[in-house]
This record gives sequence, structure tokens and C-alpha cells, in this order.
Amino acid sequence: MTADTPRRPDRKPDDRRTERRPPRRTSSTRSHWSPGENRIVIYGVHAVAAALANPARIKHRLVATHNALARLSEAGIDLPVAPEVADPKVVAEMVPADAVHQGIALVTEPLAPAEVGDLGTARLVLALDQVTDPHNVGAIMRSAVALGASALFTTSRHSPQESGVLAKAASGAVDLLPHASVPNLPRTLRDLKDEGFTIIGLDSEAEHDLESVPVGDKVALVLGSEGKGLRGAVKTATDAVARLEAPGPFASLNVSNAAAIALYVMRRRLAGG
Repeated sequence: MTADTPRRPDRKPDDRRTERRPPRRTSSTRSHWSPGENRIVIYGVHAVAAALANPARIKHRLVATHNALARLSEAGIDLPVAPEVADPKVVAEMVPADAVHQGIALVTEPLAPAEVGDLGTARLVLALDQVTDPHNVGAIMRSAVALGASALFTTSRHSPQESGVLAKAASGAVDLLPHASVPNLPRTLRDLKDEGFTIIGLDSEAEHDLESVPVGDKVALVLGSEGKGLRGAVKTATDAVARLEAPGPFASLNVSNAAAIALYVMRRRLAGG
């Protein structure tokens, strides 16, 4: 516009025309997608591969990118359901915000719970007393599978239920380790005792260490939540309470680390090592 051009009467000199743009989608504004009643979404290559290979797992829908399907093929994983090839954005809509889904998601149902009476020849099992963090529980499940535990029992309250977050943290162990969420952990421990298990609780303040506490041929290790530890009724249901020998400046460990060490110690003891 030149100096001689008349100024538009309906516009002030400092007017700025702004273009209305839709708000950016964030984790709080993204649309909610539901897999359906009594269904969960497992994501991540290792977790989905283990779920697909589990004949006890009911599978409904597999959504994956070309690259994710290629990884399953390279690993020799059979596909019991026909995959839907999709863009990573489609997979992202099926999982929690910021989840590392690796381009694959499986709509499935939670596994049937483990039963004390079905443990058969099991010699080492694990119980968690109100451990709330799914990442800790997932890490514990990985250690339990790696170190030969046969089952995991958690509390139905103040413990994570089976979910995509738990399965991703467990990296496939959810489908390899029988798991039960029980309403009354002390009662379950008494049932295990009736099956011949020695019940050993872990407590950093215990008098005896895990290397020396008397055990039988079968052992159930019980760990409590960080901070509160084992509840009184749970302690009462144990045969003994032991500590992990920790000569360093910290008397206690993260519960997932403590579980891994305790499982290793007890596996060696049961093997006579």
C-alpha cells in the first residue's frame, strides 16, 4: 500500500488477522479408544509375541505396522489372528499416551488366574503384598521367569491388574508365569502351607538372613510394598521372616531388585548349591 492509498475504514492500523487453528492433541485431549468390555490391549513386540504364542490366551485383534510384522516373522511367531496392517498413529490411538508400542498392539482378554491346587511339582513361588507399581511388578515377573519361579500371587486390592502397561514392563513374562490376584493373601499363604510350602517373608529388619533361615523342599517368598513392607496379618501367616544380607550403607532395596536377589538365593538353596 502506497502513501496515497486510502486506509480501509473498517480496519485499525494495529489490527492483526489471526487464523483459528484446532488445538494440538495432547495426552489429555486425545480421543479415548476402548478395546471393549473385559478386554485389554497388549503392546510392544516382546509382550505381543509372547501373548500370540500362548495357547491359553484369547486373541481378538492384531494391529501392526509392516516393520513390526516383519520382526514377528523373523522371530518365527505364528499369527493365530489375521493382522491389520496400519500406520503407527493408528496403533498409538490404541495404547496409553506416550507408550512405547513399537508399532504393534493386540486386543485380548486377561488370562485365567492361577490356582494354588494347580501348582503340581512347583518348588518356588512368589507373593507380593500390595506392591502397587505395575513397572515393579512387571520387572518382578521377568525375574521370576528367569529364575525358575512357578507362579505369582498378588493382592486384588492395591496391586496392578493385568494390563498393557504390566505386560510391556514384564516383556512377555505375563504369558509365561501363572498369576493370580487374590482377595485374601494370608489365606492364600495358608493354602500354600497346606500344599507343603515353607512361607518366607522378606523384611530388612529381620533377625535372620535368607541364606540361613530354615526352609523345606518348597518355598513361597513374600515381599511387601515399598515403605509399608509386609502387613501384620501377612507376617503372621509366614513360617519365618528373613532379610537380604546388605553390607552397604542402604539396608533395603527396591522391591523388584530385592525379589530378583531373593529368588536367586532361594533357587540356589533349593538346588543344593
